[in-house]
Amino acid sequence: MTIRVLLADDQALIRAGFKMILDAEDGLEVAGEASDGEEAVALARSARVDVVLMDIRMPHMDGLEATRRICADDHLAGVRVLVLTTFENDDNVVLALQAGASGFLGKNVAPADLVNAIRVVAGGEALLSPRATQGLVGRFLDQLRPPPAQALAALDVLTDREREILVLVAHGLSNEDIATRLYVSPLTAKTHINRAMAKLGARDRAQLVVLAYQSGLVRPGDPLP
Repeated sequence: MTIRVLLADDQALIRAGFKMILDAEDGLEVAGEASDGEEAVALARSARVDVVLMDIRMPHMDGLEATRRICADDHLAGVRVLVLTTFENDDNVVLALQAGASGFLGKNVAPADLVNAIRVVAGGEALLSPRATQGLVGRFLDQLRPPPAQALAALDVLTDREREILVLVAHGLSNEDIATRLYVSPLTAKTHINRAMAKLGARDRAQLVVLAYQSGLVRPGDPLP
């Protein structure tokens, strides 16, 4: 199956560089290019794309609003957004994750890592670098978090095991790491994660991390339990 990718960046040179990398890979196809957020949303709808590489700072409509619109559109439920950023500690990255982005990449990403990232996200395994994202999400949401009692109540739909696994996901553990720690199979760990995502209305693993911090279940600096 060919993964159709949309490149959204206001710099033509960057789009050209990514296009050259992706066009050289079997199973990847650049299905369109957008120079601003409005074009990105329109092309995501018309070009039947699977993954959008989304720059944050673009004219007319920035990448944050474009991400919100794409991720809120029921007709684009299968589309995954990867945010491109020059500065990986940019607070806008967290806003993009809150808007529904599946993860982020620095614009200086190595070609092999870019290709792998697209394949991983297209396959549904979102949030490419949970360990790197963890500190950023935690630091930013620590200032925006709603009252913990109110936010924690949203997690009442989870079983004790699902809450336990949510904490481990927020600490950046992979399915294999979680399975080893809890003495279960990776498939069982993945099943619990998928159930937690369904109950909380999270699109993917990235939003689980955001929700864990936003609810107060995990706080910046918390040790791994």
